[in-house]
Amino acid sequence: MNIGKLSENVLKHSVLHQIHTVNEEILNGADIGEDCAIFAVSGADTLATCMREGAVALEEEIRDGGQSAGEEVRTTIAHLIQKCANNLAVSGALPMAAELTLLLPENVEPDWIKALMREAAEVCRSLSLPIAGGQSRVTGTVSVPWAVVTGYGRGGQNRPCTAGRVRPGQEIVLSKWVGLEGTAILARRHRERLLARYPARLAEEAAGFDRYLSILPEAALAMKSNVCAMHDASEGGIFAALWELADRAGVGLTIDLKKIPLRQETVEVCESCGANPYELLSGGCLIMAAEDGACLAETLEENGIPAAVIGRTTDGSDRVIRNDGEIRYLERPGQDEIYKQCLRR
Repeated sequence: MNIGKLSENVLKHSVLHQIHTVNEEILNGADIGEDCAIFAVSGADTLATCMREGAVALEEEIRDGGQSAGEEVRTTIAHLIQKCANNLAVSGALPMAAELTLLLPENVEPDWIKALMREAAEVCRSLSLPIAGGQSRVTGTVSVPWAVVTGYGRGGQNRPCTAGRVRPGQEIVLSKWVGLEGTAILARRHRERLLARYPARLAEEAAGFDRYLSILPEAALAMKSNVCAMHDASEGGIFAALWELADRAGVGLTIDLKKIPLRQETVEVCESCGANPYELLSGGCLIMAAEDGACLAETLEENGIPAAVIGRTTDGSDRVIRNDGEIRYLERPGQDEIYKQCLRR
């Protein structure tokens, strides 16, 4: 199978169809396009949990572009924690604690572990997200350090902000730009190629796009603006995220390709690397479904967050992408462009 998330067919038939436990306290459970499990607790409160995992490196190692083609795509522990906090915020929950599991290769050094945990503690402090516990283990079954972050959040409502609340006729709003996370990775990995073609400032700006990874501010504003549902774009890019949202909600989509916001740096990096920006890691971009998308976008813009209405939900199951007079249909998500580009030898 391809490296990356399981394909939708495998996920449905080999994973989700094997889950048969039903509990009335689970308000929202495992499904396509759902990153959090949400539980009813006392009174009107809810508890949300989510998990993010990946091969990790220190920020200095990532920044210096020390990975070569053919290696596992690695991220920082700070990014994993931030993504977990993002998932919780998208569900309408307030992030409150995290647990970390580390699976480490036999050649790991104690000082490396200390540096990794220092980074984890720093980002958790910035998010007011205490590290409540976890597990650390050295094992011969991994060749690079691997981390699993479990996040916990609380909400004061019994109607989680999930795809189940999407209805036909709602408008689709995006925050910031698509492809940010993948652009940063490609720019670091292919710095010399970019410098041979573009000014240094472009390569440096693109490599720093992961500073936009947090979607907590727009999620909080959207909740106050009566957003119907939210979904953070990630692996598979904006096309995969739109498919997941529509598939989970059982609605169609009509999307205007030219309204999907792209940074020029992303366009240049993707052109240089031969990547499709719409199928590229898009952490930092939040999809929102709202009855009045223009009003929501205006609210975000007034608070310094770029936003755009890119289309609307429809009856039926067609997921249409319009580009001037041309029409194409969204396909089931495939492997993210980042793996196609970074794992080439």
